[in-house]
Amino acid sequence: MIDATLVELSRLQFALTAMYHFLFVPLTLGLSFMIAIMESVYVMTGRTIWRDMTKFWGLLFGINFAMGVATGIVMEFQFGTNWAYYSHYVGDVFGAPLAIEGLMAFFLEATLVGLFFFGWDKLGKVQHLAVTWLVALGSNLSALWILIANGWMQNPVGSVFNTDTMRMEVTNFAEVIFNPVAQAKFVHTVAAGYVTGAMFVLSISAFYLLRKRHVALAKRSLTVAASFGLAAALSVVVLGDESGYALTDNQKMKLAMIEGMWHTEEAPASFTIFGIPDREAQETHYELRVPWMMGLIATRSFTKEIPGILELVALSEMHIRDGLVAYDALETLKEDGNNPQAREAFLQNQQYLGYALMLKRYVEDPRDATDEQITSAVQDSLPNVFALFWSFRFMVAFGFYFILLFGAAFYLCSLRRQMPRWFLRVAFLSLPLPWIAAELGWLVAEYGRQPWVIEGVLPTFLGVSSIGLSEILISLAGFMVLYTVLAVIEVRLMIKYIRLGPDEHVPEQADVTDRPSPAFDNIRA
Repeated sequence: MIDATLVELSRLQFALTAMYHFLFVPLTLGLSFMIAIMESVYVMTGRTIWRDMTKFWGLLFGINFAMGVATGIVMEFQFGTNWAYYSHYVGDVFGAPLAIEGLMAFFLEATLVGLFFFGWDKLGKVQHLAVTWLVALGSNLSALWILIANGWMQNPVGSVFNTDTMRMEVTNFAEVIFNPVAQAKFVHTVAAGYVTGAMFVLSISAFYLLRKRHVALAKRSLTVAASFGLAAALSVVVLGDESGYALTDNQKMKLAMIEGMWHTEEAPASFTIFGIPDREAQETHYELRVPWMMGLIATRSFTKEIPGILELVALSEMHIRDGLVAYDALETLKEDGNNPQAREAFLQNQQYLGYALMLKRYVEDPRDATDEQITSAVQDSLPNVFALFWSFRFMVAFGFYFILLFGAAFYLCSLRRQMPRWFLRVAFLSLPLPWIAAELGWLVAEYGRQPWVIEGVLPTFLGVSSIGLSEILISLAGFMVLYTVLAVIEVRLMIKYIRLGPDEHVPEQADVTDRPSPAFDNIRA
């Protein structure tokens, strides 16, 4: 029997390291494109202040990029250390996007980042601009392949279980790449990263304007952030809606939990703005609903139903019993690989094999499970509805707030007047909100998939390694200490160079020639 404590600690370690890592990723995604936009203006106009902006924000990008690399490498190794059976079972599928990400995107991005920092005096203007845009492209390629891998965990298409090797294998790599869940997650996550980058520039620029420092740079940076951020914030909401629509056909339980919908409603379903989901009572109290809204958002129709939680739980029991047929046929094939009846039975029910594996939490051989044990396995398919319900709503609320904030900033910049101090304070205090929204989004995406590590294929508790509790406790404590130290170092470095700011000893009207930036040169020293 699998130790439940070991499973929970393994999940906790991966969740914490992943959430630490994702503190750095969205800023890398967003800031890289904003830097490219700023350098493009510099190349087109020749005004040195835009070069100073590129170098200054590029310096902060470089600090963040280095920390992102340091925290991301650990996650790769965890698959082999803490999740050995997961790696064995689905490594042939999951490993391919990760390998491509490392070879195509990570090395490309790392090489180009070096050219960005040390190529200012060695490359021409257009050549350096091309490098900057390729850095931004490399950042997004990294996100693409990681999210293709994650999207396959949510919707395992283009693969099949091989009865000879007892592992999942790729049958159609194009389906893995163009998985609708992966593509929806990619565009939504990248857009959220753009919002994070824009908020970072907007907030720091507001800080400078409040202190009346580096005013010329801050005004231009704030204008770029307002325009870029408004477009990104609008995209996040639209693409988030598309990401939710992808759940309708692929992750019905997650969709029902996000909505707190315990029973299937008559189409089109209403949207619950407020409510308190109660798992014990299996209902949502104090609901405030908008008629038809959820049905239109999730199904794009007036007639298609959204299954309720309890109906999906009942369906899970049917899948478990069908999965037992596949499991029994698989055991027969282990002894007689040429048995035609067993192979036919397995092929007809193989999509439910993972449901039979859920019984291994309670019994070594799922075929020996009692009705009570099957009922317990069915209840495992119901995670914490309250957490998903409210995480989703806070994330959506932040999304609309970003639209309002960037829209106001864009309007005020269009007036070409001095920014009100109250608005600058609001912009500065809003700095941490995109990170909070991003972490909530990952909580919805990953926690909503439970009890599966691969949706419908491999239960989470089966994926862990056979290691001792002391080992994982030591590694968990070590990672948390290390990651906390790295986070503190990043914050201190960011604060240091933000306080130093760019060098602006040359008057703005004289910005017609190239000159080095001491703030940038500090990183070389």
